[in-house]
Amino acid sequence: MSITQIDKAVRFRALHDGPGPFVIPNPWDAGSARILAGLGFQALATSSAASASTLGRKDHGLKRDEALAHARLIVDATDLPVSADLEQGFGDAPEVVAETIGLAAEVGLVGCTIEDSTGNQDSPLYGVGLAVERIAAAAQTARALPFPFMLTARAHNFLYPHPSLDDTISRLQAYEKAGADVLFAPGLPDLAAVSTVCAAVSKPFNFMAGIKGKSFSVGDLAGAGVRRISLATSLYRAAMTGFLEAARELKDTGQFAFLDRCVTTPELNKLMKI
Repeated sequence: MSITQIDKAVRFRALHDGPGPFVIPNPWDAGSARILAGLGFQALATSSAASASTLGRKDHGLKRDEALAHARLIVDATDLPVSADLEQGFGDAPEVVAETIGLAAEVGLVGCTIEDSTGNQDSPLYGVGLAVERIAAAAQTARALPFPFMLTARAHNFLYPHPSLDDTISRLQAYEKAGADVLFAPGLPDLAAVSTVCAAVSKPFNFMAGIKGKSFSVGDLAGAGVRRISLATSLYRAAMTGFLEAARELKDTGQFAFLDRCVTTPELNKLMKI
């Protein structure tokens, strides 16, 4: 019996209500999604940067229809719930963000993240007022859906110069009041900051692993109060690291020692259940 979108949505919300944190890894194509499902992960999330890389582009290099088409590939690859990184919603206006949420639901997603980065280097963050309006519009659309769509609001203060923990917390609290189901602040510098943020909000907090020196163990994050752990481009970069090592070994030495370390195709097929 096939799993419906409502079934996936209910399962996804239940993960956030569980007794401890869960890891939501980020595949970059259908094959990696199937492998992660075969390893036993319970939900998946797209990464905007990894998605763009599959087409040879930088992060934020996909148009909305391209990002949603890529998300549908991930959704259709497994029976797991999928949330998508939908950047800033592909538009400044709250109405555009709301429209993006509706389109996300149409491709089978049961959640997404919306960030407060503008994409403008001169003014990298939306003002708090507009940022809150954008999350409120997204939440209104999400609440009108016939299933529980998990809306995650991202505060990007710590990805830019002169970050402020107080401002990050203030933004997250405002996004929570505006209707966000999950809160997210990538780039927090240490576990003390993570713990402070988690204590300041009542909705589940998503921690992003993947930044050197600012990534912590699942156990440590659980102790800090984190409910969900995503990996951004980490797994994609790990796969590309292996790819580069093998390609460079072949080009530079003419040797194939990397083959001794490789997983076999039948082993991959078994994980993908194909």
